[in-house]
Amino acid sequence: MEQNQLRNKQGLTEEEFLAQYKPSDYPRPSVTVDMLLFTIENNALKLLLIRRKNHPYMHCWALPGGFVGIEESIEQAVYRELAEETNLTQDVYFEQLYTFGEVNRDPRMRVITCAYISLTPSSNIKNTRAGDDAEDAAWFTVELVEAYQNQQENCYELTLCNAEKNLRLKYTVKEKAEGMRKVYDIAVNPASGGKLAFDHAHSIHMALQRMKNKVNYTPIAFCLVPKQFTLGQLQKVYEVLLGEKLDRANFRKAVRHMVRQVGQGTAQGSRRQAMLFEYNPLGHTD
Repeated sequence: MEQNQLRNKQGLTEEEFLAQYKPSDYPRPSVTVDMLLFTIENNALKLLLIRRKNHPYMHCWALPGGFVGIEESIEQAVYRELAEETNLTQDVYFEQLYTFGEVNRDPRMRVITCAYISLTPSSNIKNTRAGDDAEDAAWFTVELVEAYQNQQENCYELTLCNAEKNLRLKYTVKEKAEGMRKVYDIAVNPASGGKLAFDHAHSIHMALQRMKNKVNYTPIAFCLVPKQFTLGQLQKVYEVLLGEKLDRANFRKAVRHMVRQVGQGTAQGSRRQAMLFEYNPLGHTD
């Protein structure tokens, strides 16, 4: 039997059911996108934040983002918001991080947010700007340091700094296990010079953990170097994301199947002549 001839227990075909269906019978949450846009500059991991112009959280720093239009996909909203708030339209990698749906996460209404990790080379930094609904945009050096770990919980210190604006935002993040899932207790550190909007500290913590976990088995590190790079530049990206120093010989052995040599020259961001490489998506050296 064709789909349009099937009848439900009320005797309605699909066409008849849709004709009488009333979406207004059900409360509908709004949907937003948030972007965690990272780069590496001067051997430091940096995150783009915007300063909110209006309520709620007026004048607080926040992740770039906004509401998804009724006629656009979530991915389209990501690209639109990125262009509107940062002026970035290319050379940006996206990966969905998590969907945040706590009932009271936004004081205006029920809002569900799809957060995306975005990675771009530092050469794109000069193109960023604040959008119409933000009063400022700035890159913050971001660090996540483990304070302690025991059988009950893991504790981290999350710090975001912008030296030019003399800003230092600090959070204490505690992870606990409840059955098979993690629960988080995230609090502003008393030494912090302000707080982030909404639950954005939680988003940042999760993004940093995600990147650290993925850097050794995915090519995300290559999204943070120029198209042509030295192995020293690539190693520094790995070290920044992992938060540890790596042995030079072991590192080069580990990545040799992911790069191909393209000649000698001066890499972007470097002053010295060196052997240059490109990412090899085929997974072997030509």
